Amino acid sequence: MKLLVAVKRVIDYNVKVRVKADRSDVDLANVKMALNPFCEIAVEEAVRLKEQGVASEVVVVSIGGKACQEQLRTALALGADRAIQVEAQDSPDALSVARILAKIAETEQPGLILLGKQAIDSDNNQTGQMLAALLNRPQATFASEVKVEGEHLLVTREVDGGLQTLKLTLPAVVTTDLRLNEPRYASLPNIMKAKKKPLEVKTAEDLGVTVGSKIRLLGVEPPAERSAGIKVGSVAELVEKLRNEAKVIA
Repeated sequence: MKLLVAVKRVIDYNVKVRVKADRSDVDLANVKMALNPFCEIAVEEAVRLKEQGVASEVVVVSIGGKACQEQLRTALALGADRAIQVEAQDSPDALSVARILAKIAETEQPGLILLGKQAIDSDNNQTGQMLAALLNRPQATFASEVKVEGEHLLVTREVDGGLQTLKLTLPAVVTTDLRLNEPRYASLPNIMKAKKKPLEVKTAEDLGVTVGSKIRLLGVEPPAERSAGIKVGSVAELVEKLRNEAKVIA
């Protein structure tokens, strides 16, 4: 079985995001970029399935400018076999991304498509569901455990009432949650090997997809600064402030 994993280039989650002075967008100048954490979990799960003998090949795909090749090479260093970059404008909407991935899937014919449940920049949580609908394939979201049993896939997901297990018929689409696994670190030998692994470049036009966005960014505001805390001299003073100032107790 072939596995297809979609990955995205985002601002590193350790970086404090800055807003441009005119509030038009996030400032990306000299900002460290990285593989979206949820996508990294999807890559790790695909590599583990290959190590278990369930899959024969792991293909990673990313949509964007040439810079996203850095994240594709990272995925290759983590264990993916080959990569596909689809050149497109910087901020395609989720539907455009899903249409591109659907075209890639039609060509590659993967038995399982893995995506992170969402990207930490847009936080849309839409692409996986749209892709499953376009391909008319079964889907499972927020996966915390994935098991392949013959022609079926058992996916455990966390819900408000506990754990829910879904049984899907392959081929299927799965989006990954934080508790699914802990991604490995890429070793230096694997980083060097990743430079020689195949990376194919396509365009959205090659795939017959028109890329666009129906979302218009009006402005960006930084989070409000938190006020400094205060120290109290006694329990009685604490209770008084909680009751009369914070009004969190009666």
